[in-house]
Amino acid sequence: MRELATENMNGASSSPTPPPPQALLERLKDYGQEDAFAFWDQLSADQQNFLIQEIESLDLPRIDRMIHCSLQSHGLPTAAIEPVPEGCVSTVEDRKLEDRERWWNMGLKAISDGKLAVLLLSGGQGTRLGSSDPKGCFNIGLPSGKSLFQLQAERIICLQRLATQSINEGSGNIVPIHWYIMTSPFTDETTRTFFEYHKYFGLKSDQVTFFSQGTIPCVSKDGRFIMESPCKVAKAPDGNGGVYSALKHSGLLEDMSMRGVKYLDCYGVDNALVRVGDPTFLGYFIDKGVASAAKVVRKAYPQEKVGVFVRRGKGGPVTVVEYSELDQSLASEINQGTGRLRYCWSNVCLHMFTLDFLNQVANGLEKDSIYHLAEKKIPSIHGQTLGYKLEQFIFDAFPYAPSTALFEVLREEEFAPVKNANGSNFDTPDSARLLVLRLHTRWVVAAGGFLTHSVPLYSTGVEVSPLVSYAGENLEAICRGRTFHAPCEITF
Repeated sequence: MRELATENMNGASSSPTPPPPQALLERLKDYGQEDAFAFWDQLSADQQNFLIQEIESLDLPRIDRMIHCSLQSHGLPTAAIEPVPEGCVSTVEDRKLEDRERWWNMGLKAISDGKLAVLLLSGGQGTRLGSSDPKGCFNIGLPSGKSLFQLQAERIICLQRLATQSINEGSGNIVPIHWYIMTSPFTDETTRTFFEYHKYFGLKSDQVTFFSQGTIPCVSKDGRFIMESPCKVAKAPDGNGGVYSALKHSGLLEDMSMRGVKYLDCYGVDNALVRVGDPTFLGYFIDKGVASAAKVVRKAYPQEKVGVFVRRGKGGPVTVVEYSELDQSLASEINQGTGRLRYCWSNVCLHMFTLDFLNQVANGLEKDSIYHLAEKKIPSIHGQTLGYKLEQFIFDAFPYAPSTALFEVLREEEFAPVKNANGSNFDTPDSARLLVLRLHTRWVVAAGGFLTHSVPLYSTGVEVSPLVSYAGENLEAICRGRTFHAPCEITF
């Protein structure tokens, strides 16, 4: 026991500092993390209690396994990559109209049978957009002023109606599509409040389930915890691939099973054109009988900063290679038969999984415990410390899949990313808004409508409410022979 008084973090005199709990200290020593108590003598009683609770909340065996497995695998050589075989991809140019119609109807049937749920990855804040709110709260400036969350919710409502109308001429009760929304500790409360304030955008509150992804301690190059403050471990979200662990540990995989869900449509929040629960994609997925599938777009040019789907090793699994990991010579290789890039199928975070496969992935990722190590400057008690954030990505699931199919879509129809503030060169709210307006303008013209505009048409257009049409269908009765002045929103 110390006999001399010490000073707490505020400089005030205090009684002799009791040592940290011996059992907790021994547990930390077992995993080489006893430095978390390095500043114990300088902490106030409240800070000591906070640190104790902080350490007790950590699953030390699991975290130790993650750190060691990830550090050991970091930098190890990986199997050579090959282009995805053509037979794995349904391309737009080879897709027949009768196949599209058949898949659309198959998808609507599965939805009406309650077999589809939607899984939204929404853990990120809109920091790069100049907002601390969740990205889904962002209004990209459409005539309706709707947020990304509202656009997606209304597409779900429209899809429910289409599925109901596809059976018994719509006379049955609407089967709700359950919407699972992954938040993060930084966005969870704000997201829930946003939905409550907007009355779930017309959905029933009990068909929306929120859950938070986890966080993992940031570590130094030798695997030791980095301390954000003398009484707090620096932590970071575990990446969008944390969805698998979060679903497992929150009991939501069992929840899905109890609801009769067989298929999960999974997507990222920051795509203004996402076709949530796309029946055509779902029908294709069911028809192929695969465990996983992804929508892809053709890479625009060799240096485009997107991950691409590849085959890892001869006859190996289909997986994703990040743009930073793809050698420039490979990125520029041309398929002599088609004149196109050999590695051309871009990952745009639009995925479909069976529930059985999600269970397999959650167990496999936890067993292997290998995370991507992102080298970052991490705020710490020593200033900016160079260390690692441990992350998993949504595409980490694909190597576990016994079978994966890719489904090409057109950028201008399904991919309008909202990642950077207006004024940036790409993926801005302005660029996403124009993609939406241009697509909806084409729908209206195809349905027999006309447009007038007081600014050049390339910089404006019309917005079709998702409550009116999901993908351009059923617009003739509203649009034929009518003239709309752009910009405007077309509603019922």
